[in-house]
Amino acid sequence: MVASPSPSQAEVILVGCGCPLRGMGWYHAVQMLGNECPSAKLCHIVEPWFLGPGATGPGGSEFAEFKSKAEADHQVGFYKSLADVPPVADGVKRLALISGRTMDNPRLLGESIAAGCTVIYLEKPGAPTVKELEVMKREAADANVKICMGYNKNVCKYVRNAREFAAANEGSHVTFVSNNTYENNASSLGECFERNAEGMLKNMAIHELALLASFYDVTVDNIESVVVDKDFSSMQTLPGPSGKEFTDFDKVKFTIKTKTGKAVSVQADRCGGDTSFAMVSDADGKEMFRHCMPDEEDKANVSVLEAKYPGAMPYFFSQDPDYITVKERVAKMCVTGEEALDIATIDIAIAALSVGEYLTPLMQKELSGTVASQ
Repeated sequence: MVASPSPSQAEVILVGCGCPLRGMGWYHAVQMLGNECPSAKLCHIVEPWFLGPGATGPGGSEFAEFKSKAEADHQVGFYKSLADVPPVADGVKRLALISGRTMDNPRLLGESIAAGCTVIYLEKPGAPTVKELEVMKREAADANVKICMGYNKNVCKYVRNAREFAAANEGSHVTFVSNNTYENNASSLGECFERNAEGMLKNMAIHELALLASFYDVTVDNIESVVVDKDFSSMQTLPGPSGKEFTDFDKVKFTIKTKTGKAVSVQADRCGGDTSFAMVSDADGKEMFRHCMPDEEDKANVSVLEAKYPGAMPYFFSQDPDYITVKERVAKMCVTGEEALDIATIDIAIAALSVGEYLTPLMQKELSGTVASQ
């Protein structure tokens, strides 16, 4: 007997679970199975890799253990493909949470629509290219299906608090700062460049570009100017593990002004550490306000989660409340039809990826005289 939702819950199909402790899909699953998203009932998990060729490889035994426990304790159904999921029951609102490889998303969206889903939650950036996102948007619209994006920074309290502070202080300026914890050497960055070959602005910094599209009217057509901070920004050409060379930014900082009179800055550093933040400065550039993620409240929650899931990816824990908020709002929208506040739409995803595609060659040209290779 497979789990079924209550009348106040969406029936969730998780597409792409991944390896326990490492896959984002797995973390989505444990949050829903822990009843942390009251409007979401995880009933089905589609996992082609670990129920197929990956079953006997790395992570296979860990997934099998998770599967057995989820089946026994929560009556979750497991399937190799969306086509194997039972038809949606009358009156049930079905939600697909797609958390697989970005390149598979266009196909999985179509399969989710065929499986009776009326709302689809896509992890960022949604698809490899703007063109594919636009095709997906039309396909969903034709089927009267809504698409929400997993841009969780849209609901982060450090973003909200900075926006509210800036709104109350006329003439102030917001800078969103995103940091990561790669080692500042050719081996670490080369591996990063190869694994994230789409480039920093379409991967690590895409969350910030979604913030700009969501709250600052930033689209390619509405950009008046882009000023690159050449003193901070850095571009390198490095060999990846395969031996092939990749050119990407290891850190960037830029300010965008829009034709509608808004200005906002983004700073991203792959080797900047484990704290991201939003900063508000006055007209002279003096810092007035800063809110970091994780803050003290977050750190207390991180300690609890580290003990609960030892060995899991650290970023799961620092962003845990935001993952819950996004899923709950999307699931509630699926059930009730009410707007999912501050949740990025497919239009925001298209705008963010378009800006990333626009900025990449522009910034490469700006920094071409400073590119380093090791």
